[in-house]
Amino acid sequence: MATIAFDPQQLAIDSIAGEAALDAVRLTPDWLRQRLAEQPDWQPEITQDFLSVRAVPVRAAVLIPLVQRPQGLTILLTMRTNHLSSHAGQVSFPGGRSEAFDASPIATALRETQEEVGLAREHIEVLGCLPDYLTGTGYQVTPVVGLVTPPFELRADPSEVAEIFEVPLAFLMDGLNHQRLSVELPGGRRSFYAMPYERFYIWGATAGMLRNLFHLLRA
Repeated sequence: MATIAFDPQQLAIDSIAGEAALDAVRLTPDWLRQRLAEQPDWQPEITQDFLSVRAVPVRAAVLIPLVQRPQGLTILLTMRTNHLSSHAGQVSFPGGRSEAFDASPIATALRETQEEVGLAREHIEVLGCLPDYLTGTGYQVTPVVGLVTPPFELRADPSEVAEIFEVPLAFLMDGLNHQRLSVELPGGRRSFYAMPYERFYIWGATAGMLRNLFHLLRA
């Protein structure tokens, strides 16, 4: 599997998206339930990060886990191990390739989440899905949004996950934290988002899906 041969953290920042942060009421479980159920008219900003290496993409799904903490919702993310064939060492949502026995993308996301980080399904309330996202490594990914109720125990699969961490949803739903970068590749110049948080560098497909979540919630 081909990988993206550049270090995004070495690139200059082209611009900051800069939209206003979402109102606190839009970051509450009840409001999110209603928004994901109703899905008003809105357009995803990006559905593909780089040119795909596959003519026919592989179906996959990820969970966007919104953890209900006393101080507010957070998003649970993983740092992938460095030896993986695709997206090695990158920040990602828990999830992965769909299998023939998966009944739906939601089933894929829940199964993969339990396998990767040990988060049991009974802790997850599925709210809905975002539009599919095509990655440069050839996966057509369905992002599944879910509310996660603590307490729960996590157990990282050491073959795939180097670290599990959480980022405040309010930080990620603020356009001032969305950096726009670009790089010259053989297929032309490509732009993408990055959302650095503390020592974690969130970029590429993960940032693109977060950007689409931002647009859905602010619509």
